[in-house]
Amino acid sequence: MADHIHPVFERMLTRSEREQRLGQRAKVLWFTGLSGSGKSTVAIAVEHALFEAGHFAQLLDGDNIRSGINNNLGFSLEDRRENVRRIAEVAKLYKESGVITLCSFISPTREIREMARQIIGPEDFLEVFVDTPLDVCESRDVKGLYAKARRGEIKGFTGIDSPYEAPEQPFLHLKTEDAAPEESAGQVITAVNSIIQLK
Repeated sequence: MADHIHPVFERMLTRSEREQRLGQRAKVLWFTGLSGSGKSTVAIAVEHALFEAGHFAQLLDGDNIRSGINNNLGFSLEDRRENVRRIAEVAKLYKESGVITLCSFISPTREIREMARQIIGPEDFLEVFVDTPLDVCESRDVKGLYAKARRGEIKGFTGIDSPYEAPEQPFLHLKTEDAAPEESAGQVITAVNSIIQLK
């Protein structure tokens, strides 16, 4: 198969040229945490804040990935790994296009997140740990997923019968239990502001 692939990268616009046009440095912010931790809510607030500041960002999360490119995957650890692998490859394409990409996925194990880091590039992968206690996540569970998991109706649910491995050295550690989404988003913007500015 590889014999039939003829790369055209040298004829394409470069990442630097695209970044210059967009007026920003492309990075990938990887939001990880339990279901119900507030990952997507915070990421959406960050996307809006970046947009209002004149940046071009794209959010990838379960709703716009699981219903499309990954609609053939389940929730086994193997399928979660493949889910993240595909997401990381898409995020890498966005990054090379000069886009600030926000990825909001449980991505439960350190190994899975390290795989994403290596695909995207360690220098461009900014891990954001959305740290919310399990009982708070359960109390926010509007879809009733935790209740179903505790009744045994959902198998392999992260935090119940499948482990979540917290990041050991994230780029940013957000404790969202007592913080409004806008407050957490502000912390993200403050942390990345100098990184995404063109020098």
